[in-house]
Amino acid sequence: MSGFETLIEKARTGIVKKVAVAVAQDEPVLEAIAEAKRMGIADAVLVGDREKIEAMAENIGMDLSQFEIIEEKNISKAAIKAVELVSTGYADMVMKGLLDTATFLRSVLNKEIGLRTGRLMSHVAVFEIEGIERLILLTDAAFNTYPDLKAKVDILNNSVEVAKAIGIKEPKVAAICAVEVVNPDMPATTDAAMLSKMNDRGQIKGCLVDGPLAIDNAISIEAAEHKKISGPVAGRADIMLLPNIESANVMYKTLTYTAKTKNGGILVGTSAPVILTSRADSFETKVNSIALAALVAGNK
Repeated sequence: MSGFETLIEKARTGIVKKVAVAVAQDEPVLEAIAEAKRMGIADAVLVGDREKIEAMAENIGMDLSQFEIIEEKNISKAAIKAVELVSTGYADMVMKGLLDTATFLRSVLNKEIGLRTGRLMSHVAVFEIEGIERLILLTDAAFNTYPDLKAKVDILNNSVEVAKAIGIKEPKVAAICAVEVVNPDMPATTDAAMLSKMNDRGQIKGCLVDGPLAIDNAISIEAAEHKKISGPVAGRADIMLLPNIESANVMYKTLTYTAKTKNGGILVGTSAPVILTSRADSFETKVNSIALAALVAGNK
């Protein structure tokens, strides 16, 4: 899997998945939904204020005859309804529209109709980076703040699920730290070493884990060889497991705004993928995120 063009083509070849959009009267989201439909990536059911949805659709030239609309003017009830459509199997994934993140996530985690699994929910971003001939997964840049070892195991397993859904059979996971040696004064390095050993002992399955690794010797074979770091993950990592939200978020935004990249991201650890794009995200990122969610939904 070398880029989003291949990922999108893979999403188009499977059974078309349906996304439930919570509070769908959001013009950028409707544009992305229309494009996903046009490309054969996903269908959608739009939950929200019909009058506003119709006005926005007319403004962007979107043919609403291809989509089901469920009328619900109340924002909280619309979010709950969209999540319920997924939890009952009517839709395959849920996407945030024009509502605040806290209200949306309360619906996703609702004890009665939500998408809880008992596993930690986490964000996984997928990047296509110019000069790197593979997709790079980055986690967790948006949801968990300072995960402990137990939380990192869930975050790691969530990212492996995404990697396998996009076609990486045995993902290589780098537990990223500032240095590539264990230093008791740097807790992230001891967590990384324990994750690596847990993988060796079969406690973490379906992937290869190494750490601590610095970002250079996780991505670059030359850097790994220069520092005499060997192993199947060094220089070849598919997944970057960052130690906390600050380092992950800085890396995410640095890649987005200073490098030639494409990306998409979803929340996982739930019974179905959750598309939680920001209003600052580009049209392309929103479409990529829908394609990514469709692949993960198809791999459930």
